[in-house]
Amino acid sequence: MARFKLFIEYAGTKYSGWQIQKNARTVQGELTRVIADVTGQRQFEIYGAGRTDAGVHALEQVAHLDIITNIPAETLRRRVNDGLPSDINLLHIELAKRKFHARHDAIARSYLYQISRRRTSFAKHLVWWVREALDIDRMRATSEQFAGMKDFRSFTDDSAEEKSTLVAIERIELAEDGDLVLVRVEGSHFLWKMVRRMVGVMVGVGTGGTSVEQAGTFLREESGVPAKLTAPASGLYLERVYYRGDVRRPPLRACIDVRFPR
Repeated sequence: MARFKLFIEYAGTKYSGWQIQKNARTVQGELTRVIADVTGQRQFEIYGAGRTDAGVHALEQVAHLDIITNIPAETLRRRVNDGLPSDINLLHIELAKRKFHARHDAIARSYLYQISRRRTSFAKHLVWWVREALDIDRMRATSEQFAGMKDFRSFTDDSAEEKSTLVAIERIELAEDGDLVLVRVEGSHFLWKMVRRMVGVMVGVGTGGTSVEQAGTFLREESGVPAKLTAPASGLYLERVYYRGDVRRPPLRACIDVRFPR
């Protein structure tokens, strides 16, 4: 039995998230189908570093694969890619230590959100187009309130009675890149819909519908406002999963280009 470490990119638009489900098309389901065809094996495990929801993308999801095969890693990568749909791509496969676990060994994750300040014909499914003018300084002031150990119960559909809603945000960055506003959030783990609601609140402040001060109260008092401001899945990307020894915090750049002539 070999354990492989897989690095995967995908456009999540056509999928009901990462995790395999009955009667739904998922990224894990597509990988499982193709790996079975390529190796002839039906009993194996593929385990992702984290779940992404329906419509959410990944620039570099990580998974481990336990399987009995004599196929070399690079040959396996090429053969699997030949069978995958074009919106899923295996970037790299390598042999991993037997005890490596894609989820449990991860020490941090970063998410990237892309907001477009103009309408785009080519990238609608990859960004959130915000029609109103955005005040970047107000958005940045809002983002600074999210850093550190905070209670994000207003930013998730997870039940605070069933799991802790305290999350440590190690770093949050905001940058402009042409017509895009980029938000990167980095932390050890994230709650369901948390990043999308953080971005939605930032945009709500940036457009003037919510104040910086009010945004801060959502971390101190339970509120239904962040749920109403939830940003769409189209602009969200699982950017990186970090393990011990990995280089952290690369430059914040757009992963698609919407800077076409007006």
